Amino acid sequence: MARVLVTGSTDGIGLETAAQLLRLGHDVVLHARNEARAAAAGLPGVPAIVGDLASLAETKALAKDAGVYDVVVHNAGIGGQDERQVTGDGLERTFQVNTLAPYVLTALMPRPARLIYLTSGLESVGVADLADLQYERKPWHGMQAYSDSKLHDVALAFAVARLWPQVRSNAVDPGWIRTKLGGPSATDGLPEGAETQVWLATADDPAAAVTGRYFKRRMDLKANPAAYDRAVQDGLLAACEALSGVKLTS
Repeated sequence: MARVLVTGSTDGIGLETAAQLLRLGHDVVLHARNEARAAAAGLPGVPAIVGDLASLAETKALAKDAGVYDVVVHNAGIGGQDERQVTGDGLERTFQVNTLAPYVLTALMPRPARLIYLTSGLESVGVADLADLQYERKPWHGMQAYSDSKLHDVALAFAVARLWPQVRSNAVDPGWIRTKLGGPSATDGLPEGAETQVWLATADDPAAAVTGRYFKRRMDLKANPAAYDRAVQDGLLAACEALSGVKLTS
């Protein structure tokens, strides 16, 4: 039995991931943005921790108080925003929630045996613009900012795999899933969207016992070439450290 934290797990793919893990007999902890969402999560009796990933202070507190896990599934994220939004920390919201928050949690929490970062097929058109990660100079484009953040997640997974060889760190594209984020026209249902990360979190077969890989439907695929670029990985880590004041140690 593994102890697993799934971030952003009060609905959608995160909740389905938690439910599948529970059915397999694992010890699961949910994560919610606030107490109201935790109370409405729909898995009675399953513990939940609370912290708004759009707040650096709350993200750091969450990392401090979350506890120790065998597996952390970084599922939380937001979609493309129509307008550029700035959080209370003065950071662009998509970047802070989708990229900076998993970086901070990874850096501050005790190292698990397995890390899984949820990305999107749109990472393939993401751009690693290290000089303007938050769209401070170039024109705002919500879906491009989202795609960029999903490329960042893959680069983060690969960087952690390189720096922490004792940890299995992988990225997963769940597919186009019928959720609030994916919309009603999406091609696949929740079970398909959660199945690969559950497999990576729990399986010991050789195909899952890997690190630094990008998966969809259990298939080991090639990600955006920028994600493999060590200069991109190191530049992203340096930017996240500068913005958060948190260092990811090797």
